[in-house]
Amino acid sequence: QLQLVESGGGLVQPGESLTLSCAASGFNFASHTIGWFRQAPGKGREGLSCISGSGMSLHYADSVKGRFTVSRDNAQNTVYLQMNRLRPEDTAIYYCAARKDVGPYRLCSSIDPDYPDYWGQGTQVTVSS
Repeated sequence: QLQLVESGGGLVQPGESLTLSCAASGFNFASHTIGWFRQAPGKGREGLSCISGSGMSLHYADSVKGRFTVSRDNAQNTVYLQMNRLRPEDTAIYYCAARKDVGPYRLCSSIDPDYPDYWGQGTQVTVSS
């Protein structure tokens, strides 16, 4: 069964950290670029960080550069998003997505929801005092 499952969301205070996980199954994980996206209420989907299949090529949106770190463990079919110094404006539903034969910048820049091959169901991140 083809799927991506996000986990690790929750409620944190401003300045705190969270690590999200995206576990994949049912497809050749190492051949896919994986991206993290988020969507806040009333806003469009934003590509945050994407990582190539090998993990050697990364892309970060300006809004998270220096605070978020993406990594992957192909042996575990999992991609991680370490989020530090969280802000209230980081509150959103966070999704991971996968697409084969595309670079991280191209995946993160896509605005067409059908561009990725697969999407996860999302995990809620709330940053509030």
